[in-house]
Amino acid sequence: MAAGFTQLIIWLVAGIVVIVLLTAKYHIHAFFALLIACFVVGLGVQMPFEDILNAVKDGFGNIMRSLALIIVLGTTLGVLLEHTGSTKVMANFILKMVGEKNASLALSLTGFIVGMPIFCDSGFIVLSGINKSVAKRAGISVVITSVALSTGLYAVHCLMPPHPGAASAAGIINVDFGKLILTGIIAALPAMIIGNIWARFAGKKTNFIEAEEEIVTAAAKPPSVMQAFLPVVIPIVLIALKSFFALEGDETNIAQIFSILGEPAIALAAGVLLAFNCSRAWTKTIVSKQLQEAAEKAGGILVIIGAGGAFGAVLAATKIGEHFSSVLPLGSLGILFPFLITFILKTAQGSSTVAIITAASIVQPLLPALGLQSDTDRLLCVLSMGAGSMMISHANDAYFWVIAKFSGIEMKSMLKVYSIATAFMGLITLLTIYLLSFII
Repeated sequence: MAAGFTQLIIWLVAGIVVIVLLTAKYHIHAFFALLIACFVVGLGVQMPFEDILNAVKDGFGNIMRSLALIIVLGTTLGVLLEHTGSTKVMANFILKMVGEKNASLALSLTGFIVGMPIFCDSGFIVLSGINKSVAKRAGISVVITSVALSTGLYAVHCLMPPHPGAASAAGIINVDFGKLILTGIIAALPAMIIGNIWARFAGKKTNFIEAEEEIVTAAAKPPSVMQAFLPVVIPIVLIALKSFFALEGDETNIAQIFSILGEPAIALAAGVLLAFNCSRAWTKTIVSKQLQEAAEKAGGILVIIGAGGAFGAVLAATKIGEHFSSVLPLGSLGILFPFLITFILKTAQGSSTVAIITAASIVQPLLPALGLQSDTDRLLCVLSMGAGSMMISHANDAYFWVIAKFSGIEMKSMLKVYSIATAFMGLITLLTIYLLSFII
């Protein structure tokens, strides 16, 4: 294989176009789109078919080895919290603490906390009833409350594991999960705040939308506030303690214990066990159904992540990093390059997960040329891709339609309030990451 830079660029663009067209226009599952793109790029640069196949297998297997347990356990935790009503308990507690006068802030904080273990679309659907009820009680437009809730969920979804985009990027680029979770929370806070500010500012200028009454149905006894929060808080604390002891270089027995307990897979497993304590109404049938749902949901995510790893392995085999570094001044771009790549992919095809996985596959061979080789640099790189994957969420994003459908918001208001909010979120997160680069 002796592909030149121009030929490589042509086929890289062709591969990206294939991913965008198949996922956005023809609604082909991202796994197949990424897999086809592997062969489009590989054959285009004249790689032997056997080499492409081996790269696909190696890339798929390597990413599964590092991420499979985390994704499955994280998904399971989210499913159990939904089923037990823990998400609603957390939402009601935050609303009570903050007060109805600060309803939009309460919903932003609810989205931020609930969104840590639960995917943004699932979280919004589960909390949509509370969202409408709060809007009615506070006497404000449901546009404001919906965008406040959705951007709170979205901020953590794009920036921290166990969400598949950030988790996959961390696996591909080799970033410590514990550090990514902690810095991801820090970077997500300004994004949540700017989303809330824009929701209150722009939402006032939209036509008032009457919120529907929340339909209350009979349900099992909800968990206590402590029971609801523990499955979310404990894994984060364990992972944080592991990172703390690692930074201190502590080798005592307690440090070794937390080194084990703070492994993301172990910490999430502890969260799953605590989630079972959120309900006393477990039966064999219910447990089986919930675990089956979690496994099936995780399976769909894992095949996308695996295909992303395969695409990255094929790109690495083309020596894309050497080609780019010899032609373009990538060193001057730093974290801006992964941000821009992810932003373009997100805006074009709609899925934050597909955008960040594809971008990570492209960026990984370019890390030396970008000057992003240290542990901290790679961490900032993943966060910058998370920032890029926020913007711009519009009509080709499934989450956009989840918000619109479950809130009853018209397209014009969604574009004016929510889509612009995601643009501000991405930009403020990039600025936050730049400031963090001077601190960490």
